[in-house]
Amino acid sequence: MMSSILTWRWGQGANVGATGDKPDHTGKGGNGGGHVDPDPFTVATRYWHQIEDGRIQCDLCPRACKLRNGQRGLCFVRACENDQIVLTTYGRSSGFCVDPIEKKPLNHFYPGTPVLSFGTAGCNLACKFCQNWDMSKSREMETLADAASPEQLAQTAQELGCRSIAFTYNDPVIFHEYAIDVAQAAAARGVQSVAVTAGYICDEPRREFFRHMDAANVDLKGFTERFYHRICGGHLADVLDTLLYISSETSVWLELTTLLIPGENDDPKEIEAMCRWVVRHLGPDVPMHFTAFHPDYRMMDTPRTPGSTLARAREVALASGIHHAYTGNVHDVAGGSTYCPSCHTLVIERDWYRLGQWHLDAQGCCRTCGHHLAGMFDPNPGQWGPKRRPVVLNR
Repeated sequence: MMSSILTWRWGQGANVGATGDKPDHTGKGGNGGGHVDPDPFTVATRYWHQIEDGRIQCDLCPRACKLRNGQRGLCFVRACENDQIVLTTYGRSSGFCVDPIEKKPLNHFYPGTPVLSFGTAGCNLACKFCQNWDMSKSREMETLADAASPEQLAQTAQELGCRSIAFTYNDPVIFHEYAIDVAQAAAARGVQSVAVTAGYICDEPRREFFRHMDAANVDLKGFTERFYHRICGGHLADVLDTLLYISSETSVWLELTTLLIPGENDDPKEIEAMCRWVVRHLGPDVPMHFTAFHPDYRMMDTPRTPGSTLARAREVALASGIHHAYTGNVHDVAGGSTYCPSCHTLVIERDWYRLGQWHLDAQGCCRTCGHHLAGMFDPNPGQWGPKRRPVVLNR
């Protein structure tokens, strides 16, 4: 066992910290798990079963990868070893950083507060437009230069004054066991947990995962099966199932983000259909963020999203009954600010990630008309501002 004593400093570099004791995430398939090689970053998992031809099927996400020993799933971080599925990146990270919570983006979850953010490597979708492809598509373990146990991360977040920890940069459902353990350690210290996810996860692990989350921003990448299948390598219905589950069966605060890509998912009719579905099934108070695409990964020839497209999407959302619609990745004070859905007064002004005017009372109600704004709010806004501070963990 490595020491749990941890120090941190602001910085640009990355040091490797201790991983501490590893938990026993025993498998549910057959004998409930077997021997796992003594790699400090590899742990057994629960969601898998053996199929008739002897392969092991991963049951974490709808992709249902069927693997033989030595093979890895599409996500790259879950592998078949000794006839069971293991997570190979427990306790490893591509780096730690304190961000404004608005960067996730979450505009109705303790605005102005800092969040300790980290990700690992890999992803269970194959989005051609991925804006974090250097991490999510990484097949190099050297990408994961930092490490920390769940307790160390929770301790660091508390010492840094972070209201929450965010699992971000790549999708946390693929490091399911690590994210849950971090969330549990954080909760014990009064630190909340945020999942930034595409929501591509099966029912049983979804229930376990979101039981430990306090907020989520789900990437609703488009609203057609064609887009999900051709551009993301997934299926829309599975994501909608996750949204319905979060909304109807959990207390997780939910916001949605759609990256609008010219010619792919930016048709006003598609956006209207998506917004009307949200209003009907999730409710009008779920905030929607429309963000700008820039050429990246396998879509380098696609142009940037014009600001006018984002403004139009926001107008469509509001006209469809969404109470809070935002633009992102562009400088748009009006599109980034929050307005009372009852009297339309500006209640939270945002200039990029810096808060300006604040017209909510201590109970989160509009000071003009008394309408209670949907979300999680402190009596006073946070003062973190737009700072982004890398954190180096030292054992």
